[in-house]
Amino acid sequence: MTDVLNVLTRKTSLRKACKELAVSELEKLSENLLELVEERKQEEAAVAAQLAEKQASIDAIKKQMAESGLDLSDLLGALEAGAAAKPKGTVKPKYQITDDEGNVHQWTGRGRTPKVFQQFFDNGGSKEDCLID
Repeated sequence: MTDVLNVLTRKTSLRKACKELAVSELEKLSENLLELVEERKQEEAAVAAQLAEKQASIDAIKKQMAESGLDLSDLLGALEAGAAAKPKGTVKPKYQITDDEGNVHQWTGRGRTPKVFQQFFDNGGSKEDCLID
């Protein structure tokens, strides 16, 4: 706690700190503190109202789910199925090479050129020579 808070929360310390204040200054201090208390009450009431509204929405959704015969696992399954329904598209290979060992290498033509293809190109081959029909 800060020093000011220590003084304000301890009656003896508050008396000592306010000893030299005039009555009008004490009244002003009292008014300011009462305003702060009211503001805090309003803030807490607003938060409580938001929580109550949220809980009412949750209760309404629970009621609708019960009436529909749904449970949380049904919703989660639907969400997961929606996420899984977006498969990434695959690109068909555009180029193909058979190396000296008989291994077939395919490449879409996108991204970095594979080493096997780069060696072929360095030895005078062209992409047109590797096109898949």
